[in-house]
Amino acid sequence: MRNESQVLICPDCQRLHDLDLDACATCGSTSLICRLGEVECRSCGAVRMACSSDELAQVVPPPPGLSAEVEAALNRVLGRA
Repeated sequence: MRNESQVLICPDCQRLHDLDLDACATCGSTSLICRLGEVECRSCGAVRMACSSDELAQVVPPPPGLSAEVEAALNRVLGRA
């Protein structure tokens, strides 16, 4: 998981690169899964509630100008002037 979102990364890449993955607060493992609003550590079995999108927005603010970039991308795709 990264920033409370589940991502798939091959095991070799997990060991070889610093991917800024979320870690278990109990054992430090990055082997986490998210299901039904809970985050579970595959290594030690610790379970915690997943952050809501409101909580996550407080923790990780969107980059500045993101809404303008999204609007520009939509305009290009939809052929708007």
